[in-house]
Amino acid sequence: MAIILNIETATKNCSVSLAKDGVLLAIKELNNGNYSHAEVLHPFIVAIFKEANINSNELDAVAVSKGPGSYTGLRIGVSAAKGLCFAFDVPLISIETLTSLAYSISINNGIIIPMLDARRMEVYAAVYNEKYKQIREIKAEIIDIKSFSEFLEKKKVYFLGDGAKKCKEVISHKNAVFVDDKFPSAKEMARLSYVKYKKSDIEDVAYFEPFYLKDFVVIPEKKKKPMF
Repeated sequence: MAIILNIETATKNCSVSLAKDGVLLAIKELNNGNYSHAEVLHPFIVAIFKEANINSNELDAVAVSKGPGSYTGLRIGVSAAKGLCFAFDVPLISIETLTSLAYSISINNGIIIPMLDARRMEVYAAVYNEKYKQIREIKAEIIDIKSFSEFLEKKKVYFLGDGAKKCKEVISHKNAVFVDDKFPSAKEMARLSYVKYKKSDIEDVAYFEPFYLKDFVVIPEKKKKPMF
């Protein structure tokens, strides 16, 4: 038996869940359009332990969304996960953010392309088949009318995630299907983390870092014009 805490903070959706052998016991999420993870993450963790009637000392592992995604969001989630692993002496499991997002839909035939917003017309995206096998690596890419044409010419392509809105504005191919209101969630992490737990696919808690994909860039504030 394995009790695993799953933490997802890579996007505006702050999500935590508890699962037993990959089966969801409790989940709490907040996606209010803001990055409020620092305020709600720890209260959410306390709440789901209480809801599931699980004691913290029963925890067998902590899983965290590894990215790509929001630099600050990832830092908050990974820091919390590491702290819990050290405190309870349990292993750390990392889950690719785009993989768990892909699992939020189910299709019989076609291609799944989960994507996250990466400023302007850029997205973080990966490509999976209907069995969730990754068939193209994660990339940061600029969206234009030719994006993903090699997949769109062959079969239905399902775009999802907050980056999909950008595609909807420029991609009009008949095989393009846009799935709204999908975010990475600790719900999908539950079964993925259990699979890794059974294989002892864990991280070095001391040295693990999020997968940012791109370097963090600080955008300087515009200087205000003098009034006089």
